[in-house]
Amino acid sequence: MEAELKARARLTPAIEQAIAAIPGADEQRLRKAQGHLDSLTKPLGSLGQIEAVAAQYVAWRGEEPPRVAKKAVYVFAADHGITDEGVSAYPREVTQQMVRNFLSGGAAINVLARHTGSDIVVVDVGVDADFESVAGLTHRKVCRGTRNFAREAAMTEAELNAALQVGFDLAAEAAAHGRTLIAVGEMGIGNTSAATAITAALTGQPVLALTGRGTGLDQQRCLSKAQIIDKALRFHFGDFDASRPDALEILRCVGGLEIAAIAGMVLGAASHGIAVVIDGFICTAGAAVACAIAPNVRNAIIAGHLSQEPGHRVLLESMGVKPLLQLDMRLGEGTGAVLTFPLIEAAVRIYNEMATFGSAGVSEACSQ
Repeated sequence: MEAELKARARLTPAIEQAIAAIPGADEQRLRKAQGHLDSLTKPLGSLGQIEAVAAQYVAWRGEEPPRVAKKAVYVFAADHGITDEGVSAYPREVTQQMVRNFLSGGAAINVLARHTGSDIVVVDVGVDADFESVAGLTHRKVCRGTRNFAREAAMTEAELNAALQVGFDLAAEAAAHGRTLIAVGEMGIGNTSAATAITAALTGQPVLALTGRGTGLDQQRCLSKAQIIDKALRFHFGDFDASRPDALEILRCVGGLEIAAIAGMVLGAASHGIAVVIDGFICTAGAAVACAIAPNVRNAIIAGHLSQEPGHRVLLESMGVKPLLQLDMRLGEGTGAVLTFPLIEAAVRIYNEMATFGSAGVSEACSQ
């Protein structure tokens, strides 16, 4: 609790006020939703996680009948100073190049957004490029990338709060547009290093066990990446107590602008009663920070998938969130999150349209 209060003290008053209003789990709604699912013409629990996500979505939204409306994926893009240390297989310029690819409709996330009938919102929160004249981009640049967290804090407190506010404001816009289900995605060369550092600091797990190959590092460079991250964490936090993490300070020192914006969007979505699907490792790092700041947001979060990054499983388990899919993906962009949209819609349709034992005149299971 002390760490939670300490972290909250650096939030802007507007975000603090909204967080305070985020409701906890409504056990009555959850029991009612589960009771309805149990009354449907099937053996109890036979639809597995489809039932779990239906109950979660219905209880969180509190609508009768529940519905999924105006789906969208928000892809947050930013650059990272830690790339100066050679932690990525790709050059920094790829971030801006991929943003242009998103805007021209040629990336995997564009294909999947079209396939699922979802809007895509591409947000420049910190790309090291001049995008002022670029049409179709949501311009929310805080600064042109973070600093190299191996040598100094990634962000100032003002930059951190500005990035959080970007996500928070876009969540408010999503609510104003009538969106009930959104996904978050990201693009930023070097951001697996930031996510790994956040994960190690939040969970206390050793950096080497959490460090994956990101965009395709070989074994030697992967080991070097882990050593750089470990050294950076000791530089910023010394022998810190991971059982009482200061989530916002961790985010400020070793995070990314897009990760902060994702944390802000998760907080904002929860404050507006929107269900939010998180993508892979980087998005989950932002969501984990949001949960550390405001534990009630956990009820709004659906985990899209389990990625190949070793730190992703650790983060999801620490949050108590079970992913819907496991497809050995590690692309990012929101791809794994958007792939779950049809499953969530199917879950809601099962809830709304499937006959009950009573309405169908089907005998229920015999009591033991």
